[in-house]
Amino acid sequence: MAKATSTRRRRASLEIVDAKQAVDLATAQSYSENVFLFVPNLIGYTRVIMAGLSLHYMSYHPVYCTLLYGVSCLLDAVDGQAARALGQTSKFGAVLDMVTDRCTTSCLLCYLSSAYPAYSIVFQFLIALDFSSHYMHMYSSLVTGSTSHKLVTSDVSRILWMYYNDSRTLFFVCAGNELFFVCLYLIKWTATPIGVPMLGNVTYPQLMATLTFPIFLVKNIINVVQLWKASKILVGVDLAERAAARAAAIKKAETPEEKPARTS
Repeated sequence: MAKATSTRRRRASLEIVDAKQAVDLATAQSYSENVFLFVPNLIGYTRVIMAGLSLHYMSYHPVYCTLLYGVSCLLDAVDGQAARALGQTSKFGAVLDMVTDRCTTSCLLCYLSSAYPAYSIVFQFLIALDFSSHYMHMYSSLVTGSTSHKLVTSDVSRILWMYYNDSRTLFFVCAGNELFFVCLYLIKWTATPIGVPMLGNVTYPQLMATLTFPIFLVKNIINVVQLWKASKILVGVDLAERAAARAAAIKKAETPEEKPARTS
């Protein structure tokens, strides 16, 4: 059973052990098979551009900023679908997608730190948690031979398995988390109440922030779980490697050295 599970996490691929060889292959790729020009990666570049433009407008034009940021986030659900539909999944695309997500959210949190100086330490903590949990999760996936950080089995973590293996859950949690941060941003720009007497002076961004706050909590609980599980995986790999090194040392010590034959 364990062997079957391990097999599902891996796939046969060209093993490149030399970075120079990898660079040469990337340089020599043809336009008919250029990973940089894969459709999902082009979508990724579009996300980066739109996120950059949203940051440009963030300090003075909330409408443009929100639209650009929102579309950039929504395209996150498109690139993966395009990659699978076109057979253009790639390690570069997976990393580009994750880096774009992390950087986009972090930039918004940096702005929120200045907009809500009393809570700047909270936003700084969220940035650190987001980066560290995803980096350690990605690295632990690589050292255990997984082809994707999303290939988490239920025997490793049921929470992460439910999060990564159901695209609807993944989209709902990520979108809700981003919407919460966007609402915090819009609260600073919106003063008009909804107009419902029972809600008092509550604005639409305040209402949406309240509704998406539980999703934000769930997302960051998942980040904590991800960080902890990745830490345990890396420690487990360390222990296995140390045990193997000790066994090799003992075997070497127990093996008698061959003495050179005497010459007459």
